[in-house]
Amino acid sequence: MSACAASGPDSRCPYRIRSWAQDGMTRMNLLPFATAHAATVAGWPTTPTEVVMWCGQQEFPVPARTISAWQQDDDVQAHVLVEREELVGYGELWFDAEEDEVELARIIVAPEARGKGLGRVLVRGLLARAHKAGWADVFMRVHPDNETALRCYLGAGFVPVAPDLAENWNAAQPVDYVWLRHAAERSGD
Repeated sequence: MSACAASGPDSRCPYRIRSWAQDGMTRMNLLPFATAHAATVAGWPTTPTEVVMWCGQQEFPVPARTISAWQQDDDVQAHVLVEREELVGYGELWFDAEEDEVELARIIVAPEARGKGLGRVLVRGLLARAHKAGWADVFMRVHPDNETALRCYLGAGFVPVAPDLAENWNAAQPVDYVWLRHAAERSGD
């Protein structure tokens, strides 16, 4: 068994993803985030509104140090999607051992890579990492005005949680998010 196989999904080893692109099958890697990636990811949101919908921050542009600081939480595992040695996506897994669940968060695709299905590829890669780590319940929250992201996540197999559960979770939130659960894991909202 290789060192990568033995070390588990939170290792520094790449997670290989195969995806169909217009030019045939493309191989992508889902890699652990490194501080060196922060400046690139910080440049992806193109408007203040996009920043709010992506990460809830009010500051535009988002400073690279903010993205690096997100990594300080032991329960956060960030990844980048790399295609042909270019960063094309970023997303996080937020682990909640107390609730025995994981939330996919802060998903963003580079502006020049949008509209090609890479958001869905990134989400499915993050889902695979969560499931490989043994997490069954996987959730997401989406800003209610982010229709593009919502279509992406629904296409990746997520479904809305029960309205009463969404209402409960939104009680402490700054906006009424659309809360989603991965459909394969639906179990009595």
